[in-house]
Amino acid sequence: MGPLTGTKIVEFAGLGPGPFCGMILADMGAEVIVIDRIENYGKEKTNDLASRGKKSIAIDLKNPNSKELVNELIKNADAVLEGLRPGKMENLGFGPDDLLKINPKLIYGRMTGWGQTGSFAYEAGHDINYIALTGALGSMGTKDIPPVPPLNLVGDFGGGGMLLALGICAALVETAKSGKGQVIDAAMTDGSALLMTMMFGMYSAGQWKDQRESNLLDGAAHFYGCYECKDKKYISIGSIEPQFYASLLECMELDVSKFSKQFDQSSWPLLKELISERFKEKSRDEWCDIFFGKDVCFAPVLSLEESLNYQHNVERKTFIEIAGIKQPAPAPRFSRTESEIKHPPLNVGNNTAEILEELNLEKDKSELLKKKIIRLD
Repeated sequence: MGPLTGTKIVEFAGLGPGPFCGMILADMGAEVIVIDRIENYGKEKTNDLASRGKKSIAIDLKNPNSKELVNELIKNADAVLEGLRPGKMENLGFGPDDLLKINPKLIYGRMTGWGQTGSFAYEAGHDINYIALTGALGSMGTKDIPPVPPLNLVGDFGGGGMLLALGICAALVETAKSGKGQVIDAAMTDGSALLMTMMFGMYSAGQWKDQRESNLLDGAAHFYGCYECKDKKYISIGSIEPQFYASLLECMELDVSKFSKQFDQSSWPLLKELISERFKEKSRDEWCDIFFGKDVCFAPVLSLEESLNYQHNVERKTFIEIAGIKQPAPAPRFSRTESEIKHPPLNVGNNTAEILEELNLEKDKSELLKKKIIRLD
């Protein structure tokens, strides 16, 4: 029974960060009901892992007759999640003002890229655009080529869905005290900027150059980065502190006199070249065997397949298998109210009849079908 057991969340179907937020809440025990699009009724979600543990009801939100059914879902919900452009939910009649009238204790979570305000608010965009605007994208990668997108981890998931999940949890605590709901404006620009807090602090202190591959943590330092090994595989090194740096030099049998000025940035390019040549003398796993237990601060750079079977991950059960699909396990871990995945992703509309029954609308089913608000097999 996860820590959010007993919490009810209504999620309006979307892509990326919104569903990811709902997945986190569902993993923690919340009952998450997704209002899916009726045109997708019956669609399989087998590989849509963000749908795990959730229920699905397919509703035609463009049908004006659907409002009563949605309102019934909202009446007893603790929170609602939506990820449309600003104004879209209001146009459908399901904006914050509409739903808070029905349920004054409702927490209304809004997930967007640019936020509800600002000159970009109504522009189309994706993760890469949001993190570009906050300096995050421009700070990553090598300086002689264009920035490389860090997947969509920084905007969509870290600065988006994860941040909204935190906001929902915080608002649940506040609402329990005040008895009042509120609106959460979660923007991926805000979230990715927040993730850059340390870099902005270092920049303001003159400790961070505003150029890629020129700083301690962006690949410029010879003791913090990734290196190719003899077998063309890679290893990551993060030997920042003096004791870890000393261990790195010892394990690699490097000339200490050449590497004595660890933080002299003018020497970094040459030292990086020397370490790079040394790493190519052994395979990745050979270096891992040498470093293990020596406080070097290292890890092999694994592929997706390798990560699933790596010893540490297996021991911690970082990945689990459900319905034949290997996937990340719920996190973080709670000592008493353990999170769990209640079931694999279900088809769109799979729980329609069940949800109607829970809402005491079983007798209205034929009318809802007649008005084409819902679909049933």
